[in-house]
Amino acid sequence: MRELTRAEDEIMQHLWNLKQAFVKDIIALMPEPKPAYTTVSTIIRILDKKGFVGHRAYGKTHEYYPLISRKEYTRGYMKNFMSSYFSNSFKEMVSFFAKEDNISVAELDEMMKEVKKEIEKKGE
Repeated sequence: MRELTRAEDEIMQHLWNLKQAFVKDIIALMPEPKPAYTTVSTIIRILDKKGFVGHRAYGKTHEYYPLISRKEYTRGYMKNFMSSYFSNSFKEMVSFFAKEDNISVAELDEMMKEVKKEIEKKGE
């Protein structure tokens, strides 16, 4: 799966939240200074070509919707991230962040509880 650029990611975040939208709807949610309509339209067309977004045409106007869920994209992104930086090892990744960000034992314990819950859910 391809990674999104920063601009593409910003637009996808809005589109995931809106479920479907016209370019003007996405621009309305963006912070000042707002990008030009043509800029957002171009990025959405690129996302369409990459297979992240679909559209419905209403004459010259297009309504866009995500073809991939936020969860699905996140899963693929994180797998690629772990592969590229941590040799596909969740343990190495957690260890790195524990050392770099001074994660406390209590925070690590809380993470372990969450992981155990998820594993138990899958086992049901």
